[in-house]
Amino acid sequence: MESDLKVLLVEDDPTVAEMYRYRLEIDGYHVTVATDGESGLEQAAHVQPDLIYLDLRLPEMDGFTVLEKLRADDSLKAIPVVILTNYSEPELVERGLKLGALDYLVKAETTPAHLSERMDKWMAEETISSRGEAGLPK
Repeated sequence: MESDLKVLLVEDDPTVAEMYRYRLEIDGYHVTVATDGESGLEQAAHVQPDLIYLDLRLPEMDGFTVLEKLRADDSLKAIPVVILTNYSEPELVERGLKLGALDYLVKAETTPAHLSERMDKWMAEETISSRGEAGLPK
């Protein structure tokens, strides 16, 4: 599948980032990787991705702060954000969704193939447009 969709992956572990990036690129997505929260915000503004995968534990700025800043910025607030983290505590899931995350995925339960399947699902639901227009969940 060839796609014009741009994905920003904010992940500080280079092995994990490469694993997910590789699979998404094989499936036709254009992937940018940021290794900390601050550069994640900078890349979001620069790239204007169609979807952001966001880890919670990051150097410089944690994922919740990144999400809050994305939602407070008029030029970035409509970009769907999926939290992709090692933490599965219910209060963290609830906080992420309340802050406006589209979904909350736990890395131990999320293979690279699963990420691509979820992308297909969100595109089918028009949460992410294949024309490159990002939008919040309906």
